[in-house]
Formats: sequence, structure tokens, C-alpha cells
Amino acid sequence: MNIIQEASFKGMHDGKPTGLYTLKNKNGLIAQITNYGAIIVSIYVPDRNGNLADIVQGYDTIQEYIQGNEPYMGALCGRCANRIAKGKFTLAGKQYTLATNNGPNHLHGGITGFSRVVWDVIKVSPDQVQLEYASRDMEEGYPGNLKVSVTYTLTGDNELRLDYLATTDKTTIIALASHSYFNLAGEGSGSIYNQELMINGSLFTPTDEASVPTGEIRSVSGTPLDFTVAKKIGRDIDQEYDQLTFGAGYDQNWVLRHRSGTLGLAAVAHDPVSGRVMEVYTTQPGVQLYTANWIDGEKGKGGKKYGRRWAFCLETQHFPDGINQPHFPSTILNPGEDYRHSCVHKFLTK
Repeated sequence: MNIIQEASFKGMHDGKPTGLYTLKNKNGLIAQITNYGAIIVSIYVPDRNGNLADIVQGYDTIQEYIQGNEPYMGALCGRCANRIAKGKFTLAGKQYTLATNNGPNHLHGGITGFSRVVWDVIKVSPDQVQLEYASRDMEEGYPGNLKVSVTYTLTGDNELRLDYLATTDKTTIIALASHSYFNLAGEGSGSIYNQELMINGSLFTPTDEASVPTGEIRSVSGTPLDFTVAKKIGRDIDQEYDQLTFGAGYDQNWVLRHRSGTLGLAAVAHDPVSGRVMEVYTTQPGVQLYTANWIDGEKGKGGKKYGRRWAFCLETQHFPDGINQPHFPSTILNPGEDYRHSCVHKFLTK
């Protein structure tokens, strides 16, 4: 098995060095992180027979991430992941205007965001890399100098753990999310329709046609969005239902059952053919399932062309447009406070 070469990520972007950092654990798992966009480039996970495969979509070189990656493959999205309606919000009586880079709305931090900048490498060890980024006051229109760090750890229990920390010198908003595209049969191997998914939530936040939450919190019961019991991802994806029509498939935020701020189970995905299982845990109140509905013919690793719905994202997050919905969990961060967020991807087989 050939893993992605670190040499293909060595370079300079905006005057800062880029690199690829390969984490390994005692069980043979491998995760590769680049400090460009704090992107998860690859995760090599064994199947039930011990055969490793890379389960995340992406690219082979730093140039491909810099020149393309419109789908945010593997990226850390911020200062606010997901959508902010009309790119506007009011904080402490002042209105702020952000770029509208997704139809009429602001998406994943704006034109550059955190996913298209080079992060500083603070610490590297065989199983861990810590990255840091200083976001300036009014960068992308957001108030406050924000200091952000993310630590990726590959544990002996076959977990890839993401720990986020941020502080600000002025009241601001923050909602970070990791945006990996998973296919448990192996990236580029085809449709995810027969892979099974359970989401640990019985409520979701419906959206309008522009994929912005209406403010309603709705039960999944009796809808194609009911993943309270594991089912094949493709079973209901093409049903006639307004939410599936708006997103051309799954692209919604689920309200998780656990108490926000405590690490709880968000979802379990399973590929019956390979036997790979991924459990996702988070301290965040929500998770966004996105089924790569807008990807078609995207050239990825090894020259493969990724097709529509060949991967799924499970983005642990605050609810989209939280700043404009007072009854949603708050995305406001004040000076003297810490923003903390953890997400764990645990890999096993059955």
C-alpha cells in the first residue's frame, strides 16, 4: 500500500511553509494532516481482514488543495462553519457583513476562511500534531483577534481525536467544523448507498430553499431523515421531501441527544462489505450529514474521478446560522472565555 508522500506537500504559500504530517499508532492506523487548511488528507483504516484502505476523499499534492478543493475536502472550516443567512449578523448592537459565497449566504468562513490559510505547526510527535492560527480582527468581516488551535491525536484505541481551543480579545462568533468526506469501503470506490448510518438524534433543524435554518426544530419521525435506527444511506435519499429537494440529498443538521459540552455519541457508520465501522463522538450540539450531492467528476487521489454521492460528511458543529436564531445554542465567544470543542472518530470492524 502506498501512502501519500510528505514530499508532495512541501512548499510555500503566502510566505509560509506547508507540510504533511503522518501520524501512526501501534495497530497500524495512519492519519495524515497538512497545515494548509488544517486538512485531514488521509486516514488509513483496516477492514475485517486487516487490509488498510484510505477512507477519506482528497488529493495527492498540496498544489491540488490550493488550486481547487471547492468541496472543502478534509478542511477545518471557520471562523463559522456552515451558513450565516445573507452574510449578516448583529453582535452587541452592531451589524456585521460577511462575504456571500454560497448563493445569498455566507458559508464556511468566507472567501478564504480557515480552510485556505497556512496554520503554524506548534508541536509534532509520532501520534500527534498541534496547529495554530491567528485570525485578525475583521478578517473576513468577523470582529476580534482570534487565536485558534487544533490538536490531532491518533490514539492507541484507534481513534482520531480533534481538540479545538480558541480565545478572542473582542466579543465575536465562532463555530468550527471538520469537513472530511468518508467512504468506509475506501475513497474513490463508488457509491455510499449501501453503507449504513445511525444518527443519535430524533430532531433536526429544517432549512429553506437556500439551505438556511428556518428556526424550526422538527422531529425526524416519519421522514426520510430518520436515522435513529441504522439504515442504508441510499434507502430514502431520493424520496420526495422538501428537505431532500432543497439539498439535492442529505445536507441537514441533526440535534444530538447528549448534553452540549460533554463528549457524546453523534453517529455510527458501517460498511457491510469491508466490515469497517466509524463511531463519531462530539461535545457539540449538532451534526451535519452531507452526502456529496454536488460533487460529480471531481479529480481526486490517484487520478480517480469522484462521483456524486461517493462519500458522506459528518460535520460535528453548532447549529447553522446560530447567531441569527436566539433559541439555538450560542456561537458567541467573549474575551476571557475559552471556545472548546472535541470530536472523536473511532474505528473498528464487525
